[in-house]
This record gives sequence, C-alpha cells and structure tokens, in this order.
Amino acid sequence: MTSADHGFGPSGLVRHDRQGARQPDPLPRLLELLLARAGAPSTIERATSRPWASALFEGRRHIIRLRIDGADCVDRRAAFARDLDIAEWPLSGHFVADISLDEDAIDGEQAWLDLSALTIEDW
Repeated sequence: MTSADHGFGPSGLVRHDRQGARQPDPLPRLLELLLARAGAPSTIERATSRPWASALFEGRRHIIRLRIDGADCVDRRAAFARDLDIAEWPLSGHFVADISLDEDAIDGEQAWLDLSALTIEDW
C-alpha cells in the first residue's frame, strides 16, 4: 500500500464559526409577551423550546399551553386569538417567523390555548 500526505490536517479544514455569540433562548421573553396579550389573570401551564434549523436559518421551535382565567375568559380568548399571526413580538436578537393557535378549550371560567411558535435568530 502506498500513502500520501495531502496536507489536509486539522489546521487545513474550513471551520464554520458564527460571528458573535449565540443568542439566548427567546422563550422567556415570548412568554412575557403572550401573558401581556392574554391579560390578567392568565398562566403559562407548560412551555418547551427546542433548537430548529433550515439550510439558511437557525432558531427555536416553541410549544406553549396558556390558561386564561375569569368570567370574561371567552372574550379574552377571542381577543388573544384575533390577528395572532400578524401581531408584533419584540424579541431581542430573534423574530417570530410563525405563531399559531393549534387547539383551545373552554371550561366554565377557564380557557386553555395550545400555541406553537417558530423564532428565528436575527443576525
């Protein structure tokens, strides 16, 4: 067998180094904005966030369960859902590329909303 040194050692490889530091997870700020939109009293019952990427973008996929309480929960739920997909969500270092109401239920003076959102790093 023959061997050859082509000079492709570790120092000759192209590395993908992002410019600047990675942005923190925008989920805490997004939850604040969702609670403000829902009004008081409302609660985040569950929220998860996981990395997401496409060929051109990096971000996070969020799944959220929001509960709206009170005698006016039906009206507040309707107001919350109205124009949800075109609402402004000011997030530092990210933008909301997609947000949707996946499912909801009303039981007396409580409304539950299951939301999903995609945030993209804004570089």
